[in-house]
Amino acid sequence: MKITGAQALVKSLEMQDVDVVFGYPGGAILPVYDPIIDSPIRHILVRHEQGAGHMAEGYAHATGKPGVAIVTSGPGATNIVTPLADAMMDSIPMIVITGQVPLAVIGTDAFQECDTVGITMGVTKHNWLVTDAQDIPKIVKQAFHIATTGRPGPVLIDLPKDVANTEMEWEWPEDISLPGYKPTTNGHPKQIKEAAKLIANSTRPVIYAGGGILKARAAEALKEFAQLTGAPVVTTLMARGAFPDEHEQCLGMPGMHGNYTAITSMQESDLLITLGARFDDRVTGKKDGFAPNAKVIHVDVDPAELGKVRNPDVPIVGDARLIIEKLIGATKKVFEKEGKPDLSKWWDQLNAWRKEFPLKYDKTDDTLLKPEYCIEQIRDASPKDTILVAGVGTHQMFASQYWKFNYPYTWVNSGGLGTMGFCIPAAIGAKVAKPESMVWGIDGDGCFQMTAQELVTAAIEKIPVKIAILNNSYLGMVRQWQELFYEERYSEVHLSETIPDFVKWSEAMGCAAFRVDKVEDVIPTIEKANSINDRPVVVDFRIDPAEKVFPMVPVGRTNSQIELGPMFDK
Repeated sequence: MKITGAQALVKSLEMQDVDVVFGYPGGAILPVYDPIIDSPIRHILVRHEQGAGHMAEGYAHATGKPGVAIVTSGPGATNIVTPLADAMMDSIPMIVITGQVPLAVIGTDAFQECDTVGITMGVTKHNWLVTDAQDIPKIVKQAFHIATTGRPGPVLIDLPKDVANTEMEWEWPEDISLPGYKPTTNGHPKQIKEAAKLIANSTRPVIYAGGGILKARAAEALKEFAQLTGAPVVTTLMARGAFPDEHEQCLGMPGMHGNYTAITSMQESDLLITLGARFDDRVTGKKDGFAPNAKVIHVDVDPAELGKVRNPDVPIVGDARLIIEKLIGATKKVFEKEGKPDLSKWWDQLNAWRKEFPLKYDKTDDTLLKPEYCIEQIRDASPKDTILVAGVGTHQMFASQYWKFNYPYTWVNSGGLGTMGFCIPAAIGAKVAKPESMVWGIDGDGCFQMTAQELVTAAIEKIPVKIAILNNSYLGMVRQWQELFYEERYSEVHLSETIPDFVKWSEAMGCAAFRVDKVEDVIPTIEKANSINDRPVVVDFRIDPAEKVFPMVPVGRTNSQIELGPMFDK
């Protein structure tokens, strides 16, 4: 059967069970947009290519399946570089298809030409420039395999317009041949046995769970392992929900804005059982002072992560779920032979820290809205399995601290790259992926203004996301740093108390919208927002502009130098 390269591309996506793509047409990608009309694949027309990328990310966060975005050449491709970099940092499987000028004019500075493969080489797991239409099915199958195996990540297919228009003989490949690409998944048996011995000899262990737990679909295995060992569990920003906050062994989030107990448990630990985490600088603080007396077991599917920041005593390369399952068996055998270590003194200390240094904020002044209070009320008024999406900044940290994450795959945020503007399109992508779930986005007024136009997409496509703007009229995280480290010299962080009018703007984009200035209006407005399911909802919470995120480990200091904030100075 002869079809065009463009038809082959769409058919190949169908063969990969793609149900939705996010995109924006243009000249070079136009041949692909014609067969989309006849495809069962749903196409969501975004308002900016960056939105397409973040929607694909939100979809992937919520499902584990790769999100797919289609954009044109030149500026279409460069506009999606940020989502590619974001997905690369956070190990999000994503397929991006870009149009390209015809092969004959590549390199001539043709209209809307750029070196897409060169530009994106550093922010993708792999990319392809298609030169033969016959290769399209094979490349698509390879792309999905690479994006979803080993350490997940984004890939890119750059399709010249003339290749898309060329006829080819349709054939779907049965097998994939990728010499040199063979991710290790099972882990070395000897290393697993060594890890079990370390666990049996530890009296102050901490399970340091990272986003790799979620990528490996290892949440259930993690719970079984934690209950077997009796060790406390910390969940990084990317792993919130991988282990339930309500579980008695959960200490919550470590890192720069984690809670005291989670941070200090790692500092005082004698063994870090590191599962799918990468010793990010926001977790370690000053590297030389991080967990100085701890031995390290490090499990990661990406061998490049082992020893990159902290040299492990026992490195194990492989899939987190498979290795945890084997570690459970090996640990049981060691416990049967040598006995289970007594962690009672360790738990006495951890519980003392929990009691003495909980997360708290000033609730005495009810004249100003506190962002923590707003998040708590949204949390308590919404279903327990609500998907929460955040932008980047103080609102993201408040959300990660004050929401209760008891289900995996219900927290969507930009961790490694810290991309402002992530929230709204990612929330849309998550809602498309899980239409039966409630999706709340927690955004800041700065972030909102970067990608708010995608609410037009949500309104037209009838995707009823709910967005809470924690509006302090500032770039809040930058303001906090300027206050603490730059002698309150607030350089270019003040936005505006009056412009834009977020309610009018949101209504103009087809949303229901409300403004909340008073504490007594918080709960009724949230209840009203939760009752609206036929269009997007935006709630503009006018919060205390002086509220800062604590605890905080300042840059350049060790985690032992954590600052608890003014609530603990009283």
